[in-house]
Amino acid sequence: MKFLCVECDRQMMFDERQLPGDGTFAAAFKCPACGRVVAMLANPMETQLVASLGVKIGGDTIGEQPFEMIRATVATAKDDALREPIREAPSRTGVRWSAEALERLSRVPAFVRGMVKRIYAEYAEERGIAEITPAVMDRARTELGLEGM
Repeated sequence: MKFLCVECDRQMMFDERQLPGDGTFAAAFKCPACGRVVAMLANPMETQLVASLGVKIGGDTIGEQPFEMIRATVATAKDDALREPIREAPSRTGVRWSAEALERLSRVPAFVRGMVKRIYAEYAEERGIAEITPAVMDRARTELGLEGM
């Protein structure tokens, strides 16, 4: 990440780092041409994240792939999740899912899939529907006002 001086269109240089003691950190950058200074303040959570990744703030050049280990781990987990077919898990509500509905559910992003599945299951249970099919999913989207989602 680089900071540019808007007035001079020059890369700002690292000037100083401060640790106020409240879990935050501040870094100041100065334009070598006009002397303009900008500061970046990170909250305690951001400070902890940066520290846990081993990133040093203070003018050092970071290698080409500073987050490669994290990127590789996330990519592997995501790829594994995408390869894993969605199977019908035991439902607390007793509602069954058709193969077509499960296939359609598999196209929902993994990070919201559980919530989406729960919404459809609760919709079916409240209406006495024994099996969720694509038609039931379409009707639920319309009745619940989820068309834009």
